[in-house]
Amino acid sequence: MEDRVIGSERKIRVIIAKPGLDGHDRGAKVMASAFRDAGMEVIYLGLRQTPEMIVEAALQEDADVIALSILSGAHMTIFPRVKKIMDEKGLRDVLLTGGGIIPQEEMDELSSIGVGKLFGPGTSVSEPIDYVTQWVTDNRFSTIDN
Repeated sequence: MEDRVIGSERKIRVIIAKPGLDGHDRGAKVMASAFRDAGMEVIYLGLRQTPEMIVEAALQEDADVIALSILSGAHMTIFPRVKKIMDEKGLRDVLLTGGGIIPQEEMDELSSIGVGKLFGPGTSVSEPIDYVTQWVTDNRFSTIDN
């Protein structure tokens, strides 16, 4: 499979993390492998990450995307906290996305504060791959190549 690159510069960089106390990481590992197999550079932070740790890793790794996997029900706390820290650190051109068991009305509420598309159980791995690729192409291409 071809690498997903930004212009001719580098592969798309994705941070994947399991924030909070949620210990169910199968979906995060599946997506880490799928993003990698799609030609992206994946930095998997693993379990029990704090919002501060996640954003710091994104800064250090010059990430294009932060993808969170949350199955614990804490999505309405964690996504806004990560987004707030991202904004404070100037990561306004980094996509915050993810997945988990999140009701549609809460997905809509998170979208209204700037969280990207969220994916639920049963989503084909191609859907988040295509979404991330398109978002990075539309939103990061000009800021990195120029």
